[in-house]
Amino acid sequence: MENNVINENGLLESLREEFALETQDLNLYSPLVLAYMGDCIYELIIRTILVERKNCAVQKLHKEATWYVKAASQAKIAEGLLNAELLSEEELSVYKRGRNAKSHTVPKHAEMKDYRKATGLEALLGYLFLKNDMARVIFLVKKGLAILQEANEEENQ
Repeated sequence: MENNVINENGLLESLREEFALETQDLNLYSPLVLAYMGDCIYELIIRTILVERKNCAVQKLHKEATWYVKAASQAKIAEGLLNAELLSEEELSVYKRGRNAKSHTVPKHAEMKDYRKATGLEALLGYLFLKNDMARVIFLVKKGLAILQEANEEENQ
């Protein structure tokens, strides 16, 4: 078995290579499938940041991660990215497809408007991941976390 399976083109291309996955037309994915993927990518980034910043009890990490990944926080990120006009036309289109997708469930602790914005953000992140544009995913998440921190500081004043 080979130990060095991550190639220079990143995780997605390595997975495609190792598991013989074919590149798909991103426009054929439903927005909810993109959001499913984006939810995973966003949570992986958040968990990685938290684990790398502090080595503490898992329940403490989980509690903090939950604050970042809840619909209300993701909605704030989406609003901030939109207000800052950081999205390209293509990205805005993907976000809107995700936001407008009809989901059959809503988490019990989320408002519908926040959940829809969060789904739009997740769809965008999933799209960018499947496009193999992790640099853009990381850029948008980093901007989003700055937006969240600023909003949190304003609320605590």
